[in-house]
Amino acid sequence: MSFFERFLTLWVLLCIGAGVLLGQFAPGLFHALGQLEVAHVNLPVGLLIWVMIIPMLVKVDFGALHEVRRHGRGIAVTLFVNWLVKPFSMALLGWLFVKQLFGGLLPADQQDSYIAGLILLAAAPCTAMVFVWSRLTNGNPLFTLSQVALNDSIMVFAFAPLVGLLLGLSSITVPWSTLVTSVVLYIIVPVVIAQLWRRALLARGPGRLEATLAKLGPWSIAALLLTLVLLFAFQGEAIVKQPLVIALLAVPILIQVVFNAGLAYWLNRRAGEAHDVACPSALIGASNFFELAVAAAISLFGFESGAALATVVGVLIEVPAMLLVVRAVNASKAWYERGAAR
Repeated sequence: MSFFERFLTLWVLLCIGAGVLLGQFAPGLFHALGQLEVAHVNLPVGLLIWVMIIPMLVKVDFGALHEVRRHGRGIAVTLFVNWLVKPFSMALLGWLFVKQLFGGLLPADQQDSYIAGLILLAAAPCTAMVFVWSRLTNGNPLFTLSQVALNDSIMVFAFAPLVGLLLGLSSITVPWSTLVTSVVLYIIVPVVIAQLWRRALLARGPGRLEATLAKLGPWSIAALLLTLVLLFAFQGEAIVKQPLVIALLAVPILIQVVFNAGLAYWLNRRAGEAHDVACPSALIGASNFFELAVAAAISLFGFESGAALATVVGVLIEVPAMLLVVRAVNASKAWYERGAAR
């Protein structure tokens, strides 16, 4: 992991503090930034999100899709957990914790928005960071690449309908035009740009691609952190008044991480897949494409929404939660191989 990736939680915490302070001392500046919109898309945030997402998509080789056939059972587990379990279980956990268990502790007017943010987080499978987690578990690199490419291909077509369905089931109004615009702006266009850029770099040699990706990494993380400063500048007053909100929203996200990772890991073991396939399969099911979730939440519900805050909580706990999963799958390798060998 890079220096920035290793201490992502610390940077997020610092951005929370900086954003809250700046929002309190310079509200006029951030109000002006919030007004820079075209078709409900905030231009400064849109630019930052492109800087966030495109470098991560440059890493994805859609040519690796043919590798799917080599580990059909592992891919089947990945698709089952990511698209049939994860979004629906998060919608259920969101309703259970936000509406029921924590209903009296969270602001009533934001509860639906919090659930929407949790759904957006779960509906976007991880893209770039899963390569980091897979490497830490000695995961099969070709399997990792193929499952990311397949998930991203599915996401282009399934993200909007899935989010629309789950928001509708949760009785949350779906702004379809904004949702479709978000998919075009934050999935389709970045994928096209990233893949054209990737081809141009590879035409000049694989070394050129690797060197460019190394340079782009810090830019992607920096754009994420600047976006968080803006988010928390707008959310500052709500956070100062309700600091407990972040801790409460973290609970269903953490449960989701453990549940999805454990389910995918166990299903791969039952299917007889190798440990180096089960690890990336479990890790992609547990982590999220939080950059897309943040972008969609801002576009759909606005800077000051509970949805935006809920997706940011996902960013806050991503690294420590995933490192916990990495440690668990590494420590249980002997147990896994005894079962998978039968």
